[in-house]
Amino acid sequence: MRILCIDTSGGSAVALVDAPDGGPTTPLASASSPDPRRHAEALTPLVREVLGAGSVTDVEMIAVGTGPAPFTGLRVGLVTAAALARGRGVPVHGVCSLDVLARQAFDALGGPDGRAEVLVATDARRREVYWARYRALGDDDVERLAGPEVGAAAQVAAANGVAPAAPGDAPAQAAPDVVVGPGAALYPEQLPPTPGLPGLLDPAVLARLVRARLARAAAGEDVDLGTEPRYLRRPDVHLPGAPKRAS
Repeated sequence: MRILCIDTSGGSAVALVDAPDGGPTTPLASASSPDPRRHAEALTPLVREVLGAGSVTDVEMIAVGTGPAPFTGLRVGLVTAAALARGRGVPVHGVCSLDVLARQAFDALGGPDGRAEVLVATDARRREVYWARYRALGDDDVERLAGPEVGAAAQVAAANGVAPAAPGDAPAQAAPDVVVGPGAALYPEQLPPTPGLPGLLDPAVLARLVRARLARAAAGEDVDLGTEPRYLRRPDVHLPGAPKRAS
Protein backbone atom coordinates (compact mmCIF):
# COMPACT_ATOMS: atom_id res chain seq x y z
CA MET A 1 0.00 0.00 0.00
CA ARG A 2 1.21 3.48 -0.83
CA ILE A 3 0.20 6.31 1.48
CA LEU A 4 0.38 9.98 0.53
CA CYS A 5 1.05 12.08 3.65
CA ILE A 6 0.25 15.81 3.84
CA ASP A 7 0.70 18.32 6.65
CA THR A 8 0.28 22.10 6.60
CA SER A 9 0.32 22.83 10.33
CA GLY A 10 3.56 24.79 9.94
CA GLY A 11 5.00 25.00 6.46
CA SER A 12 3.87 22.57 3.77
CA ALA A 13 5.18 18.99 3.94
CA VAL A 14 4.41 15.97 1.74
CA ALA A 15 5.70 12.39 1.69
CA LEU A 16 4.95 9.20 -0.21
CA VAL A 17 5.31 6.08 1.94
CA ASP A 18 5.27 2.38 1.08
CA ALA A 19 3.37 0.48 3.79
CA PRO A 20 3.25 -3.25 2.96
CA ASP A 21 1.00 -5.51 5.02
CA GLY A 22 2.97 -6.89 7.93
CA GLY A 23 6.12 -4.93 7.10
CA PRO A 24 7.66 -1.64 8.18
CA THR A 25 6.79 1.59 6.42
CA THR A 26 9.38 2.91 3.96
CA PRO A 27 9.49 6.58 2.90
CA LEU A 28 9.84 6.75 -0.89
CA ALA A 29 9.99 10.51 -1.39
CA SER A 30 9.39 13.72 0.53
CA ALA A 31 9.35 17.44 -0.13
CA SER A 32 8.59 20.50 1.95
CA SER A 33 8.40 24.27 2.03
CA PRO A 34 9.15 26.11 5.30
CA ASP A 35 6.98 29.09 4.36
CA PRO A 36 4.20 29.29 7.00
CA ARG A 37 1.90 31.44 4.83
CA ARG A 38 2.00 30.30 1.18
CA HIS A 39 0.44 26.86 1.53
CA ALA A 40 -1.95 27.27 -1.40
CA GLU A 41 0.93 28.10 -3.77
CA ALA A 42 3.34 25.47 -2.43
CA LEU A 43 1.29 22.37 -1.73
CA THR A 44 0.26 21.15 -5.20
CA PRO A 45 3.80 21.46 -6.65
CA LEU A 46 5.10 19.52 -3.64
CA VAL A 47 2.56 16.74 -4.22
CA ARG A 48 3.61 16.54 -7.88
CA GLU A 49 7.28 16.44 -6.89
CA VAL A 50 6.74 13.62 -4.42
CA LEU A 51 4.69 11.54 -6.85
CA GLY A 52 7.52 11.95 -9.39
CA ALA A 53 7.09 9.80 -12.46
CA GLY A 54 3.99 8.19 -10.96
CA SER A 55 0.59 9.71 -10.38
CA VAL A 56 -2.10 10.01 -7.77
CA THR A 57 -3.50 6.71 -9.10
CA ASP A 58 -0.58 4.99 -7.32
CA VAL A 59 -1.91 6.22 -3.97
CA GLU A 60 -4.13 3.85 -1.97
CA MET A 61 -4.60 5.96 1.18
CA ILE A 62 -4.06 9.55 2.29
CA ALA A 63 -2.92 10.65 5.75
CA VAL A 64 -3.25 14.29 6.74
CA GLY A 65 -2.24 16.38 9.72
CA THR A 66 -5.20 18.00 11.47
CA GLY A 67 -3.28 20.65 13.40
CA PRO A 68 -3.62 22.52 15.64
CA ALA A 69 -2.63 25.39 13.40
CA PRO A 70 -3.88 28.74 12.15
CA PHE A 71 -7.04 28.61 10.07
CA THR A 72 -6.02 29.21 6.44
CA GLY A 73 -2.89 27.07 6.17
CA LEU A 74 -4.43 24.10 7.92
CA ARG A 75 -7.53 24.30 5.73
CA VAL A 76 -5.40 24.13 2.56
CA GLY A 77 -3.90 20.80 3.60
CA LEU A 78 -7.17 19.26 4.72
CA VAL A 79 -9.10 20.34 1.63
CA THR A 80 -6.33 19.11 -0.68
CA ALA A 81 -6.24 15.73 1.06
CA ALA A 82 -10.03 15.41 0.90
CA ALA A 83 -10.13 16.36 -2.79
CA LEU A 84 -7.39 13.90 -3.75
CA ALA A 85 -9.03 11.11 -1.74
CA ARG A 86 -12.44 11.78 -3.28
CA GLY A 87 -11.05 11.89 -6.81
CA ARG A 88 -9.08 8.69 -6.32
CA GLY A 89 -11.77 6.92 -4.28
CA VAL A 90 -9.41 6.09 -1.41
CA PRO A 91 -9.75 6.63 2.35
CA VAL A 92 -8.32 9.70 4.07
CA HIS A 93 -7.36 9.61 7.75
CA GLY A 94 -6.39 12.49 10.04
CA VAL A 95 -3.81 12.67 12.83
CA CYS A 96 -3.08 15.51 15.26
CA SER A 97 0.11 17.12 13.99
CA LEU A 98 1.56 17.33 17.51
CA ASP A 99 1.30 13.52 17.70
CA VAL A 100 3.76 13.31 14.81
CA LEU A 101 6.39 15.45 16.53
CA ALA A 102 5.96 13.42 19.72
CA ARG A 103 6.51 10.14 17.85
CA GLN A 104 9.64 11.60 16.23
CA ALA A 105 10.97 12.53 19.66
CA PHE A 106 10.45 9.00 21.02
CA ASP A 107 12.14 7.57 17.91
CA ALA A 108 15.14 9.85 18.37
CA LEU A 109 15.43 8.86 22.02
CA GLY A 110 15.72 5.22 20.99
CA GLY A 111 12.36 3.98 22.25
CA PRO A 112 12.16 5.07 25.91
CA ASP A 113 9.94 3.09 28.22
CA GLY A 114 6.28 3.96 28.64
CA ARG A 115 6.95 6.15 31.69
CA ALA A 116 8.90 8.80 29.76
CA GLU A 117 6.89 11.88 28.79
CA VAL A 118 7.33 14.38 25.95
CA LEU A 119 5.95 17.91 25.79
CA VAL A 120 5.44 19.19 22.23
CA ALA A 121 5.02 22.91 21.50
CA THR A 122 4.50 24.59 18.12
CA ASP A 123 4.08 28.20 17.04
CA ALA A 124 0.52 29.50 17.47
CA ARG A 125 1.49 33.12 16.71
CA ARG A 126 0.17 35.94 18.96
CA ARG A 127 3.07 35.03 21.30
CA GLU A 128 1.40 31.70 22.08
CA VAL A 129 2.09 28.01 21.46
CA TYR A 130 -0.01 24.98 20.67
CA TRP A 131 0.96 22.16 23.01
CA ALA A 132 0.26 18.59 24.09
CA ARG A 133 1.94 16.05 26.37
CA TYR A 134 2.60 12.38 25.50
CA ARG A 135 3.79 8.90 26.39
CA ALA A 136 4.99 6.37 23.82
CA LEU A 137 2.47 3.72 22.78
CA GLY A 138 4.29 0.81 21.20
CA ASP A 139 6.86 1.38 18.49
CA ASP A 140 4.73 3.50 16.16
CA ASP A 141 2.08 5.37 18.15
CA VAL A 142 1.74 7.79 21.06
CA GLU A 143 -0.71 8.30 23.91
CA ARG A 144 -1.80 11.90 24.50
CA LEU A 145 -1.87 12.74 28.21
CA ALA A 146 -2.98 16.38 27.92
CA GLY A 147 -3.91 18.81 25.15
CA PRO A 148 -3.91 19.88 22.50
CA GLU A 149 -4.36 23.37 23.87
CA VAL A 150 -3.14 26.88 23.13
CA GLY A 151 -1.58 29.36 25.55
CA ALA A 152 1.31 31.65 26.35
CA ALA A 153 4.64 29.87 26.69
CA ALA A 154 5.01 30.86 30.35
CA GLN A 155 1.55 29.50 31.16
CA VAL A 156 2.28 26.24 29.34
CA ALA A 157 5.58 25.90 31.20
CA ALA A 158 3.84 26.41 34.55
CA ALA A 159 1.02 24.00 33.72
CA ASN A 160 3.51 21.26 32.82
CA GLY A 161 5.99 21.67 35.65
CA VAL A 162 8.72 23.16 33.45
CA ALA A 163 8.60 26.26 35.68
CA PRO A 164 6.71 27.18 38.86
CA ALA A 165 3.36 28.91 38.38
CA ALA A 166 4.73 31.89 40.32
CA PRO A 167 7.99 32.66 42.15
CA GLY A 168 8.11 30.47 45.24
CA ASP A 169 5.22 28.22 44.14
CA ALA A 170 5.66 24.48 43.67
CA PRO A 171 5.33 23.25 40.04
CA ALA A 172 1.85 22.11 39.03
CA GLN A 173 3.19 18.64 38.18
CA ALA A 174 6.43 16.85 37.38
CA ALA A 175 8.23 18.24 34.36
CA PRO A 176 8.28 16.14 31.17
CA ASP A 177 11.44 14.28 30.29
CA VAL A 178 11.68 16.00 26.89
CA VAL A 179 10.49 19.31 25.40
CA VAL A 180 10.43 19.57 21.59
CA GLY A 181 8.94 21.52 18.71
CA PRO A 182 9.16 24.88 16.95
CA GLY A 183 7.32 26.55 19.82
CA ALA A 184 10.05 25.51 22.25
CA ALA A 185 12.68 26.89 19.87
CA LEU A 186 10.82 30.22 19.78
CA TYR A 187 10.54 30.52 23.56
CA PRO A 188 13.60 28.72 24.96
CA GLU A 189 13.62 30.66 28.24
CA GLN A 190 10.14 29.42 29.14
CA LEU A 191 10.22 26.04 27.32
CA PRO A 192 13.87 24.95 27.02
CA PRO A 193 14.04 22.50 24.09
CA THR A 194 15.86 19.22 24.62
CA PRO A 195 19.05 19.34 22.49
CA GLY A 196 19.58 16.99 19.58
CA LEU A 197 15.95 16.11 18.86
CA PRO A 198 14.00 16.77 15.64
CA GLY A 199 12.33 20.18 15.56
CA LEU A 200 10.49 19.93 12.25
CA LEU A 201 7.60 17.63 11.40
CA ASP A 202 8.38 14.61 9.21
CA PRO A 203 5.21 13.91 7.16
CA ALA A 204 6.22 10.26 6.58
CA VAL A 205 5.57 9.56 10.28
CA LEU A 206 1.87 10.23 9.61
CA ALA A 207 1.73 6.89 7.79
CA ARG A 208 3.06 5.00 10.81
CA LEU A 209 0.57 6.61 13.16
CA VAL A 210 -2.36 5.96 10.82
CA ARG A 211 -1.43 2.33 10.31
CA ALA A 212 -0.94 1.76 14.04
CA ARG A 213 -4.34 3.30 14.81
CA LEU A 214 -6.11 1.34 12.10
CA ALA A 215 -4.69 -1.83 13.67
CA ARG A 216 -5.94 -0.73 17.08
CA ALA A 217 -9.37 0.05 15.62
CA ALA A 218 -9.49 -3.40 14.02
CA ALA A 219 -8.78 -4.86 17.46
CA GLY A 220 -11.83 -3.05 18.86
CA GLU A 221 -10.20 0.05 20.35
CA ASP A 222 -11.77 3.49 20.03
CA VAL A 223 -9.35 5.62 17.99
CA ASP A 224 -9.63 9.05 16.41
CA LEU A 225 -8.73 9.23 12.72
CA GLY A 226 -11.14 12.02 11.81
CA THR A 227 -10.16 14.91 9.58
CA GLU A 228 -11.85 17.71 11.51
CA PRO A 229 -9.41 20.63 11.81
CA ARG A 230 -8.04 21.52 15.23
CA TYR A 231 -8.15 25.31 15.16
CA LEU A 232 -8.43 25.76 18.97
CA ARG A 233 -9.38 29.40 18.54
CA ARG A 234 -11.33 31.61 16.16
CA PRO A 235 -9.65 32.83 12.93
CA ASP A 236 -7.99 36.24 12.87
CA VAL A 237 -10.56 37.55 10.36
CA HIS A 238 -14.13 38.01 11.57
CA LEU A 239 -17.32 39.10 9.88
CA PRO A 240 -17.99 42.76 10.62
CA GLY A 241 -20.76 43.57 13.06
CA ALA A 242 -23.91 45.43 12.15
CA PRO A 243 -23.34 49.10 11.33
CA LYS A 244 -24.12 51.58 14.03
CA ARG A 245 -27.35 53.43 13.68
CA ALA A 246 -27.03 57.11 12.91
CA SER A 247 -28.66 59.32 15.51
